[in-house]
Amino acid sequence: MTPYILRRLILVVPTLIGIITINFFLVQMAPGGPLETMIARITGEEVTAESRALRQEDSDSSLQIKGESAPAGKSEGAENISPELMEKLRELYGFDKPLYVRYLTMLRDFAVFDFGDSFFIDKSVLELIKEKMPVSISLGIWSTLLVYLVSIPLGIAKSVRHGSRFDIWSSFAVIIGSAVPVFLFAVILVILFAGGNYFAWFPLRGLVSDGFADMTIMEKILDYLWHMCLPVFAMLIGSFASLTMLTKNSFLDEIGKQYVLTARAKGLKEKTILYGHVFRNSMLIVISGFPAAFISMFFTGSLLIEVIFSLDGLGLMGFEATMSRDYPVMFSTLYVFTLLGLVLNILSDITYCLVDPRINFNAASRG
Repeated sequence: MTPYILRRLILVVPTLIGIITINFFLVQMAPGGPLETMIARITGEEVTAESRALRQEDSDSSLQIKGESAPAGKSEGAENISPELMEKLRELYGFDKPLYVRYLTMLRDFAVFDFGDSFFIDKSVLELIKEKMPVSISLGIWSTLLVYLVSIPLGIAKSVRHGSRFDIWSSFAVIIGSAVPVFLFAVILVILFAGGNYFAWFPLRGLVSDGFADMTIMEKILDYLWHMCLPVFAMLIGSFASLTMLTKNSFLDEIGKQYVLTARAKGLKEKTILYGHVFRNSMLIVISGFPAAFISMFFTGSLLIEVIFSLDGLGLMGFEATMSRDYPVMFSTLYVFTLLGLVLNILSDITYCLVDPRINFNAASRG
């Protein structure tokens, strides 16, 4: 097992470099960029220390931006900005250096987890990630945990009662739950239970209430769970369907195998057969989907939920960084989630071996 894990860890490096490289050059070819965003901000509100300093130094320059598009090779509005200010902007964001130099510098910095500073927020990217991480971790862990706690028992119950009324009606509920988009269900929950038009039982925004620091430990726990209830429930509804059906089909496949018939012929109890033999074998395919499920919950699935419930997490930060072309935040978020996904895949393989010692990845790789 150790040689296999070492090979997988070594493969993490070229995989990370490949993904970051493709995205780096694709982003460079996309229209718009940090220069255009900063020019717009300088001419509007002074949102960062850099823009305030640059605007003060260029107070005598004309900073009005026309509605027409900028000529090729120039930033939008660059024709109305003094050459000195434009050069300072290019130097501020590193665009005074060749493309390959910026690319190699990014790889060198990312290798030591130096993500630099945000272009438009007066903080380092690491500070931003530390600030947003608790929200995304809360959503990801609670949602994934509840999905598995609901889906696995439900899938087992459906397999044992295959073809019964319970199986039919629960399948109908599962299909309805999977058909409703997560964001739509979240909006429905807000309208019904967060003061939209009916009940105001749950808070609409934030992870904790005002005055959280002054609460007792028990009050803090209850307040936190109160805020997490609707977002996690919205993510749960849209995610448990596939895992439920996967668990059911896996159990049905195992129940029909010869070793189950032999165990029944020996007089073993049904619960002993299901949870002592069938469960371990059928869970292999469920375990294999854990990394993808967690990453989906952690980033993709939580993005719209964070927007709707005003939860300031990594998903929302990455989305806003993409819209504003905040390159350090964009690439750092991609790097973190890619690395996390690769590591979780390796952990999934290790779990395979712990659940079923018969699996030998070393023998498979040699074959």
